[in-house]
Amino acid sequence: MSIIDLSGRSPVTANLSPELIKTLPDHTQLPESDGTFVKNFQEHPQSLLLTDSISPVLEQIHPDGQYCIGQDSGIYWRLTEPREKGAEAPDWFYVPLVPPTLDGQLRRSYVMWQEIFPPLIVLEFVSGNGDQERDNTPYKGKFWVYEKAIRVPFYGIYEVSKASIEVYHLVEDHYQLLTPNERGHYPVPSMGVELGIWQGHYKYATLPWLRWWDLEGNLLLTGEERASQAESLIEQAESRAEQAESLVEQERSRAEQAESLVEQAESLVEQERLRVEQAESRAERLAEQLRAMGIEPE
Repeated sequence: MSIIDLSGRSPVTANLSPELIKTLPDHTQLPESDGTFVKNFQEHPQSLLLTDSISPVLEQIHPDGQYCIGQDSGIYWRLTEPREKGAEAPDWFYVPLVPPTLDGQLRRSYVMWQEIFPPLIVLEFVSGNGDQERDNTPYKGKFWVYEKAIRVPFYGIYEVSKASIEVYHLVEDHYQLLTPNERGHYPVPSMGVELGIWQGHYKYATLPWLRWWDLEGNLLLTGEERASQAESLIEQAESRAEQAESLVEQERSRAEQAESLVEQAESLVEQERLRVEQAESRAERLAEQLRAMGIEPE
């Protein structure tokens, strides 16, 4: 699926005229919150983990910076009273090809009647038994709203208590539950990533975290992990340099020892030459003395 596929546009705005859309409230006129609060202490670091690790990939996909990420931010898909009842606030979502700011202001919410593109992927973190995230009740249930109203191409339901993730893909107006690949991950081809469960330590807890991998199965690291990896590589390089320096020093020492042995050998050769010369000189004097006595040395 192309990342700029227009087929996902919300049917809520499809039949509205531009003039009518202009009269509708925008993100600055709608509530930022539906009055609910984060349900557990894991949801906030989980959102940070997803955003931090995917940011370098999204920066490559969008070198112009035209994308936005929402975390517990409202997606308004209809007008109701009270206003906040016309929004869903996913724990995490990503929208391609839209500016992160509007008129110089950070988005307070994502308003479907003001936008062309729906979110490409929405992720919900289950705190209860998952009934809310799977509720298919028309105009009320999260599942129905993402499938029928907002028409999100990928919808993920993450349950930390079960160490599991369900991913649904919108095909011909209906969500189909995807089957994980051989790594147990769910590819999102238009983002060039896979989504899956990673058991490990992040921030203050060891949990089955929801994380991204590239399509080759390499874990996408956070900035802190990348820095730690770079530091580790530097330490390894320094260790190798120290080892190389030690080897050079050992070779230098062996060379000096060899040079000393050569000098000792040369000294022994010189001493032996002197002894031979002295022996020859003594033999010559003795022969002369014998001849003086009338005795032939032979």
